[in-house]
Amino acid sequence: MNTKKNTELRERSAGDLVVLNAELDRDLWKTRFSNYTNQLDDTAKIRRLRREIARVKTIITQKTAIAAPAADTSGKKTKKAKG
Repeated sequence: MNTKKNTELRERSAGDLVVLNAELDRDLWKTRFSNYTNQLDDTAKIRRLRREIARVKTIITQKTAIAAPAADTSGKKTKKAKG
């Protein structure tokens, strides 16, 4: 799988990113297994996959952080300061 640019990843929905993360995790597992059995020629692929997973997880976290405050402020009452 080719690495995605940040702009391409940010255009995806959170659900799509979760699916992509699962695919990348599976690819990483397969790549590591191939490395342990000496069938992997491009060992730098492990590093690229790890970084791609980190990129996806970061964007997922950012999207959920943006969505969470909007949900929190809509249903809560604010307390008045005593004084």
